[in-house]
Amino acid sequence: MVPDPVGAGLVASLAHPGGNLTGLSVMATDLSGKRLSLLKEAVPSLSRVALLTNRSLDPNTSKRYVSAHSKAAEAMGLVLHPIEVATPEAIDEAFSAAAADGCDGAIVAGSMLANEGPRVGASALAHRMPAVSIWAEKVRFGLLMSYGQDVSETLVKTAGYAHKILKGAKPADLPVEQPTRLKLAVNLKVANALGLTIPPTLLASADEVIE
Repeated sequence: MVPDPVGAGLVASLAHPGGNLTGLSVMATDLSGKRLSLLKEAVPSLSRVALLTNRSLDPNTSKRYVSAHSKAAEAMGLVLHPIEVATPEAIDEAFSAAAADGCDGAIVAGSMLANEGPRVGASALAHRMPAVSIWAEKVRFGLLMSYGQDVSETLVKTAGYAHKILKGAKPADLPVEQPTRLKLAVNLKVANALGLTIPPTLLASADEVIE
């Protein structure tokens, strides 16, 4: 379950993995433009966005995050400020650097940052930074919103892959699946704390609203 299995060189293509690996793509880079547009909709004055990423087993993951978000930001007239977070202890420092650089919003990406939901949310709130994640489950900790795959659906599919392989299927013959359902979660408590008014159209399209 990775952001970009083709870009990471794990599979030849989504339809034909071709090796001994298969699984699920969480479309973390594919949806970069959509997340930025949602943040812009919630924060109309948005002009400078921090992209918080972390080092991973794939050393090129952060580069792909930055490349995808840079292209999307440029198309929207936004300035992107990438910040790589080396350890959980550096999360607050990263938000502090983003605030000092004049960022008025943040995109949070990467497995370590996802695992550190409470710390990320607390830091975002402390620096009054509207932040977006790909994980709806992390929004309740203090992020403004998320847009991405439904984790419950994804985990069920992961179990299905394991079942097929244990029954004798070859990974090379099992296409890598992308999410069939994308979920938008909005935290109104955070919006109120930051003095933001979420447009009714955005709220109406949300799958989950935290009040």
